[in-house]
Amino acid sequence: MKNKSSSNKKSSNKDIFETVWEVVRLIPKGRVTSYGAIARCIGSGLSARVVGYAMNASHAASRSVPAHRVVNRNGLLTGKHHFSNPFRMQELLEKEGIIVMNDQITEFDKHFWDPLKELRL
Repeated sequence: MKNKSSSNKKSSNKDIFETVWEVVRLIPKGRVTSYGAIARCIGSGLSARVVGYAMNASHAASRSVPAHRVVNRNGLLTGKHHFSNPFRMQELLEKEGIIVMNDQITEFDKHFWDPLKELRL
């Protein structure tokens, strides 16, 4: 017999993750956002940490999620270890015209995409 509480939690996490992934899919090429900006956009007390969990699980999404466009609030590639190799995140960003030095996006403010402002939520 399944534990209903555990089953409901898994379903709830999946719903939250899907919501996070939908926002991430809206980030334009050549732009980035932060875990916290996504959390504020979605609201409901969602924390930046939960957004990070969603990014870590994005390989399981039914549609592609450009997780490389999500960084920490300072523009650091804190999620790089969750890619196929530790340089893949930087490679993907640089392919979109974003310069990364020492695991940090240069001109972070120029590339920052705030979903609350951009989506007018």
